Amino acid sequence: MTYCVGLKLNAGLVLLSDTRTNAGLDNIASYRKMFFFQQPGERVIAIMTAGSLSLTQTTLARLEEATEGEEADETSSILKAPSMLRVASIIGDTLARTRREIVEQHRELSQQATASMIVAGQRKGGDMRMFLIYPEGNFIEATEDTPFLQIGEHKYGKPILDRVVRPETSLADAQKAVLLSMDSTLRSNLSVGMPLDLAVIEKDACAITMRRRIEEGDPDFMQMSAAWSAALRDSFAKVSLGRQDE
Repeated sequence: MTYCVGLKLNAGLVLLSDTRTNAGLDNIASYRKMFFFQQPGERVIAIMTAGSLSLTQTTLARLEEATEGEEADETSSILKAPSMLRVASIIGDTLARTRREIVEQHRELSQQATASMIVAGQRKGGDMRMFLIYPEGNFIEATEDTPFLQIGEHKYGKPILDRVVRPETSLADAQKAVLLSMDSTLRSNLSVGMPLDLAVIEKDACAITMRRRIEEGDPDFMQMSAAWSAALRDSFAKVSLGRQDE
């Protein structure tokens, strides 16, 4: 399992993913789940993945191959697409086609490959956009009402995002929010694990503004986690049930 979260704010994009991949209790490995395609100053596209590793890796390989071929054009290459909407369509089509092929190859084994992706970015002269792409290739977009998207083991980290994230949230506060969202998930689900990949893309930069790998035992992350736990315990102790009938 995994957990990836993306925030689309007025000031830019904030992205966070874990790296744990499970293939059984005795087979735990780490694989990067955040990937970038970019032409600095012209466009930047971030992709975060959850689900079948073979499906996501094959899809990403095909997307990369399509950007390098001599016949690459705006219908096939995400680096030539005229809009982020077209980027999402290309990625969705590639994911769905790859999924159908893998399912067909393993039809006799009754195996179901599935995966989802968060795609975010901006091209020069266009708007920042962020999409959640489903296994079937269709997608939804982050909006002002819901300025964040999640994939994977998302339920544990959603409450804090619901409470604090707004389009006007600063990039600094947004990083804190996604890290605390991840901290809640790490505490509640062993299928999500360190290290973490954190990235920020400022509005109109069309390039990665900040990128950081957070390893197990990172002192800043540990301090933030401890401070959050202490704040929750303190707030819990102060909450009153109100009037109670005897």
